[in-house]
Amino acid sequence: MLARFRDQVAIVTGGATGIGRAIVERLVDDGATVVVADINEKDGREVAEAIGTEKAVFQRLDVTDKSSADAGVAAILSRFGRLDIHVNNAGIVNRAPFLEYDLDAWCTVLNVNLTGAFICGQASARAMAEAGRGRIINIASVSGQFGGTGRVAYGASKAGIISLTQAMAMELGTYGITVDAIAPGPTQVARLAHGPRQREAFLSRMALKRYALPADIAAAASFLASADAAHITGHVLNVDGGFAAAGVLFDPSEER
Repeated sequence: MLARFRDQVAIVTGGATGIGRAIVERLVDDGATVVVADINEKDGREVAEAIGTEKAVFQRLDVTDKSSADAGVAAILSRFGRLDIHVNNAGIVNRAPFLEYDLDAWCTVLNVNLTGAFICGQASARAMAEAGRGRIINIASVSGQFGGTGRVAYGASKAGIISLTQAMAMELGTYGITVDAIAPGPTQVARLAHGPRQREAFLSRMALKRYALPADIAAAASFLASADAAHITGHVLNVDGGFAAAGVLFDPSEER
């Protein structure tokens, strides 16, 4: 059986750790050559070396710097001659109550998460438009679909990514480019700092009663980048164990 992404080239921003690393590994397993784009040189190089430099290469990239993004795409085209898949995964979290939220923190989160997706998505889309094909996948979050405490900037940035995804899809379809988003729910990554009460609150709304693994998000990214998703664009795919589908949850026996 032929590999799903045979001869294709992908870039994953924030590919050095967590969900980004899982997406890199999945795309490589499915046959793509993947550029691990990250500001974190140590972990990024480690990922590429662990996979093997014939299938994964590290490229330092600052998603908030347009010249860095443009140069990164130019380097990919120079080295590989093509760019088929772009995954906007780079993102940060800074939690604090709304009334105490610092303006600098707000600007940093919006700049990395939302403006970074715009800058990098635009750079890759221009190359894809020239080729007449491409897949762009933006990593959003269920936090961008409804309110949550302590997530004012993060939630706003992820809601912006959902809107950005839809606008990009409408404009880029004519060039043969699909643009979709993945909205993960709670996901088990190293940086996760959920205490017992917060974890219980999340799990109480999840039909599957477990946090996602990075590999669950990576599987969705592989699908959306594949030929199987050729007629899907402007879509937000929740990978959340049923979290966003939950309404009022209670044990009916308690009403007796």
